[in-house]
Amino acid sequence: MNIRTSIKRLSLLQVLEPSGGGSGRHFLDLCRAMQHRGHSVTAVYSPVRAEAAFVSELEGIGLDHVIPLAMRRAPGPWDVTAWWHLRKIAAGHGAFDLIHGHSSKAGALTRLRLPGRHVPVLYTPHAFRTMDPTLGSKGRLIYGGIERLLGNRLTDRVICVSRDEYNHALSLGISDARLSIVVNGVNAPPSSQRGAIRKRYGIPQDALVFGFVGRMTPQKAPERLVEAFARIAAELPQAHLLMIGVGELASAVTDMIKAAGLEHRARLDDSIPGVTAIDAFDVVVMPSRYEAMSYVMLEAAAAGKPLLLADVGGARTVLEPGRNGYIVPNSDDPEELAAAMARFADPKLLASFAAEARRRKDGYTLAGMADATEKIYYELLGYPAPAPLERPENTGPRSLAEGRARNVAAF
Repeated sequence: MNIRTSIKRLSLLQVLEPSGGGSGRHFLDLCRAMQHRGHSVTAVYSPVRAEAAFVSELEGIGLDHVIPLAMRRAPGPWDVTAWWHLRKIAAGHGAFDLIHGHSSKAGALTRLRLPGRHVPVLYTPHAFRTMDPTLGSKGRLIYGGIERLLGNRLTDRVICVSRDEYNHALSLGISDARLSIVVNGVNAPPSSQRGAIRKRYGIPQDALVFGFVGRMTPQKAPERLVEAFARIAAELPQAHLLMIGVGELASAVTDMIKAAGLEHRARLDDSIPGVTAIDAFDVVVMPSRYEAMSYVMLEAAAAGKPLLLADVGGARTVLEPGRNGYIVPNSDDPEELAAAMARFADPKLLASFAAEARRRKDGYTLAGMADATEKIYYELLGYPAPAPLERPENTGPRSLAEGRARNVAAF
C-alpha cells in the first residue's frame, strides 16, 4: 500500500533469527511500518526458533516476500550454509537499496559479504551479547572483538535502541560515527480490562498487584521477583503478584511459589497477552539482569503505570527515580527489591507515582520509531528524508496479540 507517491521508494531486505521477545516485536513493527510507507520489503526469518504467532503475523502483513531461512542461535559450520543462502536471496530478489540485520546472528550474516557492489548494511543488536553480566571474560573478549570488527569495518550504521546500549557500543570500541539511537515505539496497551483480569485470577479489586511480563529466562530473572515478594508477603497481606510469561524457568518459578506457600497470592500464567495484563497491575516490576530497551518497560510507561526496574539498559529512559517509580541495583540479593516493593504499599505514594506515570505516558510511539529509522535509511543513501507521515495513532491493533486483547472481557 503506497500512501506516498512523491518519495523515493526503497527496496529493503530485513533479516532476523529469533522471533520471540523484543527483537521479534520490533521486526514486525518495522516491516509493517516500511510497507505502509510504500517501500518494498522482503523479510527473512529463521524457522528454527520461530513462534507460530510470529510467522502468522509476518505473513499477514502483505510484504513483497517472506522467506524462511534456517539460522541457528549457536555459532557453527551451519552458519556458512545460512550465509550462502542469504547471499543468494540478496542476489535473486532484485537489487536491494538497504540490508538491515536484527540481533547478533542475523546481524553477523548480513554484514559478512563478498567483494563487489556495496549495499549499505544496518545492524540493530537488540542488546549486545556482551551486555549479559553472566558472560565470562573470555566470551566478552571474543564477542566484543567480533562486534568491534564488524561494527567498524562492515557496518554502515548500528542502530541502538537506548542510550545505555549506545554507551555500551562505545565501550566496545565501535566508532560513534557509525552509531545512531532509535528508541523502540509502542501503541498504548488496551485499557478497561482491569476488573476482568483480576476476576479471572481471583485477585481482589482493591488488592495491590505487582506485575511481571516477560520470558521465563535467566535474562529476565523472574526468580528475583518471587524471592522479593516472599519477603514482603506476610507484612503486606493486600499484595498480590501476577506473572505473565513462558520459558525455561517456568517450572522453577512455580516451584518457588509453592515452596513459599503463596499459591493463592502469586500466579504464573501465559494464557493472555502480556500487553493486556498490564492494565490489571498497580506496579510493573522488571528485575532483569540485562536489557537494551525492553518493550515491557515501554508498554508499562505507555499505560501510565508506576515502574520498579533493575538498573539495566533502558530503565532510565522511562523511569525517573522517585517520580514515577524506583530503580534498584542489578543484584541477585532480593533485599533492596523487596524494600522498594514494600514502599508502594503507601497509598499516597502509589497515587503520586501513578499520577506522574500517566502524565508521561505519551512519550514513545511506533510512528516516532518508524520515522527515525526511515530517516536513517534515506541519509545512508544520500536522499533527502521525507516529512513524517501525518496519521492518527492507535488506528487499529498493532499485532495479533493486541487484536486478541480486545476480547479479554469475555473471560
